[in-house]
Amino acid sequence: MLETQNLTVRFGGHVAVNAVSCRFAPGTLTAIVGPNGAGKTTYFNLISGQLPATAGSVHLNGRELTGLPASARTRAGLGRAFQLTNLFPNLSVLENVRLAVQATKEGAHRRGLNLWSIWSDHAALTNRALDILQSVSMTAQQDAPVASLPHGDQRKLEVALLMALDPRVYLFDEPTAGMSVDEVPVVLDLIRALKARRDRVILLVEHKMDVVRELADRIVVLHNGALVADGEPAAVIASDVVQQAYLGTAPVVDEVPS
Repeated sequence: MLETQNLTVRFGGHVAVNAVSCRFAPGTLTAIVGPNGAGKTTYFNLISGQLPATAGSVHLNGRELTGLPASARTRAGLGRAFQLTNLFPNLSVLENVRLAVQATKEGAHRRGLNLWSIWSDHAALTNRALDILQSVSMTAQQDAPVASLPHGDQRKLEVALLMALDPRVYLFDEPTAGMSVDEVPVVLDLIRALKARRDRVILLVEHKMDVVRELADRIVVLHNGALVADGEPAAVIASDVVQQAYLGTAPVVDEVPS
């Protein structure tokens, strides 16, 4: 469903992502891992359109997205969650999700609605937003300003916004970053539920190897911008190239640098 072909970006003389070719199928959760500076987030930025590629291409369902801006790639079916939450802090939880619902093709084109239509006139949009909030256990906070939410709830809300967009591809960039031990399982449960649908591509950048081992069907390892390993988690983690390039010569540990 999603494919990158020789995807490359250069900043001056530095090659941040170097000719990475990968195909990602629906029903599979792939963890993108590697040491600091490996190019993981940059690779996500190239896929989602936050950065233009120097060379190579991005395809979704056979359609080339390489020259499209991030907004057009979102409409094509790419959903992106960032290391730092990307929400409307002064709006309520419900209003954030309702905006995402209305931004979909199903919502935005229904009855010619525009972004600032009066919400009370459009019960269907509100009900869809409430259904999504219920699925992420945030109904009780629906009227709270986003700025008042703890970090863990903001991460949950960002997943809710992605669910509202109903993308074909979910890109999660360190979804548990900055979360407490108690908050992490909630977000991981949401990702597990998306994975259980078996009809979406899920890419996950994560530095906690216990999370990677539990969730990933496949691991792709980047090092110095290049793809150095790709395969089933246990085999990739145990491979010599990963031990040397990613984990050093020490045994596999529960947490590694992002």
